[in-house]
Amino acid sequence: MRAVYATDLSSAIDTAIDSRVCLECLGRYGIEEIDLITVTSPNVTAGMPGSDIGGRTKKGLERQKAQLESEGFTVNIHVVRGTPHRRINGLAEQVHADLIIAGSRGQSPLKQRFIGSTVKNLARTAVSPLLVQRIVERDGSPEVANKHLFRRMLYATDFSENAERAFEQFNRTRTATHEATLLHVAPPERRAGGEEVEDAEERLESMAGSLREKGIETTTMIREGEAVEEILDVEDEIDPTTILLGGRGRSRLRRLLLGSTSEDVTARADSNVLLVPPAR
Repeated sequence: MRAVYATDLSSAIDTAIDSRVCLECLGRYGIEEIDLITVTSPNVTAGMPGSDIGGRTKKGLERQKAQLESEGFTVNIHVVRGTPHRRINGLAEQVHADLIIAGSRGQSPLKQRFIGSTVKNLARTAVSPLLVQRIVERDGSPEVANKHLFRRMLYATDFSENAERAFEQFNRTRTATHEATLLHVAPPERRAGGEEVEDAEERLESMAGSLREKGIETTTMIREGEAVEEILDVEDEIDPTTILLGGRGRSRLRRLLLGSTSEDVTARADSNVLLVPPAR
């Protein structure tokens, strides 16, 4: 399996790539080959007087490549110009990537915000499952918030077709996932007769059974209310390492627009987020 790993060559991304635990989790997911990509602004000229952007970029990529190779991955490096999320998606399509990885923090050597707007745009347009790796500041230094990427999974479902596609990710994380919580949030207006909730309980239990057969300790939860707030409340309660979500597409043309729930959770969660886009 192959992953496209987006890097802005910041110390934040260095921290993620230097984490042996994180890399072991990617290996257990099935990743063997990584395409390391950095995207520079089309307005920046590498040959500007007094500038060594090209040299610093090459040095940074080679350093990160060496770290990934030391953990057994085959690594290809790509330096491209353009709009980051478009070039990242373009490479993912070109190499038929099984996963796109992006950090949630960091500033590039060009002092431009790479992580933030890029992750937001990737969450809307990703052509492959997107793993948003949460990187935080602790004592003035960047640190990966949850190194065991898939150990405790919070899966939120509305039972849509794409939510079912997201559930299939457990087939890839099964050797890395120890615990899973399956969550359905029912809007208040759907609880009047109780029929919808009863059906949801049965469907959640069926999915839970399939995970227990894989040796994953699994619980189910049904909440009532606004989906984003309930998902984030459950995140606070159970402290997952990753939230697994499906996104809804509204266009078959140039963009895949995800439902606001997926986008808002990706932006606001403290955990890593594994976001599965609609089938193309």
